[in-house]
Amino acid sequence: MGQLIKLWQQFWANPWQARFTVPLLVINIAGSLYGFYWYHQQLAATPPVFWPVVPDSPLATTFLSLLLLAGLLGSRPAILRALAGVACIKYGLWAVYIISQYWYIGGSVEPEQIMLWVSHLGMVLQGWAYLRGWSAPRAAMLLTVGWLVLNDLMDYTLNLHPYLFAESQLVVAETAAVVLTLLCALLLLIQHINFKRWNLV
Repeated sequence: MGQLIKLWQQFWANPWQARFTVPLLVINIAGSLYGFYWYHQQLAATPPVFWPVVPDSPLATTFLSLLLLAGLLGSRPAILRALAGVACIKYGLWAVYIISQYWYIGGSVEPEQIMLWVSHLGMVLQGWAYLRGWSAPRAAMLLTVGWLVLNDLMDYTLNLHPYLFAESQLVVAETAAVVLTLLCALLLLIQHINFKRWNLV
């Protein structure tokens, strides 16, 4: 246990080390592929022009995979860092909340749901690990927030949001998405001004 705690502390201190980014790259590529498969029925029922706004979580982990790959090659593109970090935080929290709310209203607890809950929590931790302590450039901040807002509009005006576990969750899902977009925009604004106390370094 002590060794795991020490490893976690080392990761948190510097997540860009190859010994962390290589296994995380493999995990996130595998998770992205599984995620795109998980969405295959919804994608098949959606016109291809709208596909980029359908698989929210797999797209977030794809952004993160590209960021990790870029990091291994000695680059950390600002727009990719902002997109990957914020998308993983937003859609990770959204999924954890929606699954938890489904269990709370009496939904059955299935192994796949537990796996999704844990993996999406992992998205949140990764997103924060690679976003914290960084001052987001204005262009990256605005483009990322614009993408989140566009995604919410497409999801809840054109009904392209991820399939829910119960129809009664629609209002909860929409509200959570909007609130998380606002919180992520605030987070990026704080990152933009580099408010050290918030970064919790």
